[in-house]
This record gives sequence, C-alpha cells and structure tokens, in this order.
Amino acid sequence: MSRFKSIRKKAALVRDIELCQVLKQMGSVSDKKDPAKWHTGQGLLSVNGQKFFNWTKNRGGGGAIDLIIHLHQVDFIQAVAWLDEHFASPEIHTLNEEKTLTHTPLVLPKSHPEGLPQIIRYLTSNRCLPQALILSLIDTGDLYADDQANAVFLLRGKGKIVVGAEIRGTTNKIWHALAPGSKKNSGFFYIKSDTSKQVVICESAIDALSYYSLNPDCIAISTAGAHPNPHWLSSLIKRGYRVFCGFDADKTGDLMAKQMTALYPVIERLRPEKHDWNDVLKLR
Repeated sequence: MSRFKSIRKKAALVRDIELCQVLKQMGSVSDKKDPAKWHTGQGLLSVNGQKFFNWTKNRGGGGAIDLIIHLHQVDFIQAVAWLDEHFASPEIHTLNEEKTLTHTPLVLPKSHPEGLPQIIRYLTSNRCLPQALILSLIDTGDLYADDQANAVFLLRGKGKIVVGAEIRGTTNKIWHALAPGSKKNSGFFYIKSDTSKQVVICESAIDALSYYSLNPDCIAISTAGAHPNPHWLSSLIKRGYRVFCGFDADKTGDLMAKQMTALYPVIERLRPEKHDWNDVLKLR
C-alpha cells in the first residue's frame, strides 16, 4: 500500500472520533455550567456533534482531524498520526513513518518562583490538597509555577527523565493543557508510596493527587486525559502491580475505562463516587 493510500485509510478511521473524547484526551476541561463548552489552550470552544467553534479565535470546523489541526497547529498528516496514536484500536495501527512526524521538541514553561504562592493557594484552598504534599512536590521539582502562575506538573519517563508536563491554570479562568512536545506514551505524572503494589490510574495530575490524599497507600498516576492504552501500561501489569482504572464518572471516563479493561482484563474499574477524585476529596 502506498504511503498516500495508507494515510487516507487511516484518516477515514479516525475522522469520526467523538470530539468530546478528543478534547478529554488532550486534557481540555469541560465547562461545569455548560458541558457543550470546553476550555482549551487555544481558548473557549463550543461542540455540537462533530462541529466545533472557537469563540476566542472566532473560527470553527468539523471532525476530529480538523479539531487537532486547529488546537495543535499541525498539518493534516500530523493530525491523523496523533489521533491514530491516542485512539488505537484493532483497526488502527500507527505507521513508523507517521509517528516520526509527531516528534516535536519538548518545550517546557520556564520556572517563575514568584508564582508559587498563587499555585499553593489554589491547590490547597480551591482543590483541598494537603499543603505538605504540594510543598514536597515543589521541593522535588515535580511541580512549579510558570510566568502566568500556572501550575506545571512534570511527566517523567524511564530514569525519571522529563518527557512532558501538564499545565493547569490557577485563576478563575479554567485552563488545562500539555506542554508542546509532551510524550504521554513515554511517561506520566505520579505520586507514590514506596511500598505499595497498587496502582490507580487517573485522568489528571490533580485527580491523582486527590486520590493519593484519600488513600496514600498507593501509586497514583495521571494519563493527562482519558487514554485506554498508554504504551507504559502493559509493563506495569507485567511487573505485578494491581492496577485500577480511576477515570472520571462520566460518559468519556466510563467509555475509556471500558476499553482499558477490555484490553487488560486484570485491570479493575474504580469509579469515583462523584464526577472525579478531586470532587470526592472536597467532600471529606
């Protein structure tokens, strides 16, 4: 099969992926007052079926490929490869030649210590996370503030090498994104008990920290968006960990959890009693 025909076939498979699933996978946050609206790194989007409109940029489009092109600022082939990688199924197999097109350099936000008081205040007061836990992450360098006082949570891979970052807004403007070039399949943000053999997989760094705050005898991992089959997951299972899927209690979280447990029957579903683990923490 020629490269052109292969890309065209792959595009046909990923084009109709639900936009809400794509936005979740990217780490975008749905508006609590209007679930049709999403807060993204490119501004506020409205979704209607397979159509979207960016109110901040005054631009719209349709389909999963178009959405990735718009939000990631990439070309058609790169968008198809990204969707192929993050929504793998038995019918979708990423070609090595297309994978190389998605390997953009990692660009981490610069650290601005003067923003630390804001992120500490947000994470402890708004998110109800223990201050001692937040300070320990700052001490290890796994959490820092950027020049906009956003909270930056580092993703680490083999040898604790930094492979990306989750970025969370800490003001009234809801904002959640990944640092450009982040490789979620190569690593993750995590917090752990050194002796635990129980892994709980969550959708975000804040959810992982929330679950750990409630149940510290665990290893809490963030997939930075609901993803049913990150490349590192099988190795955790092979190492003998008991793995739980703690994705959000919503349509996308349930669907991604169902796909994950179908791929790995040893994984157990651990559904939060509220929408997510941070909501559960706030009630304690």
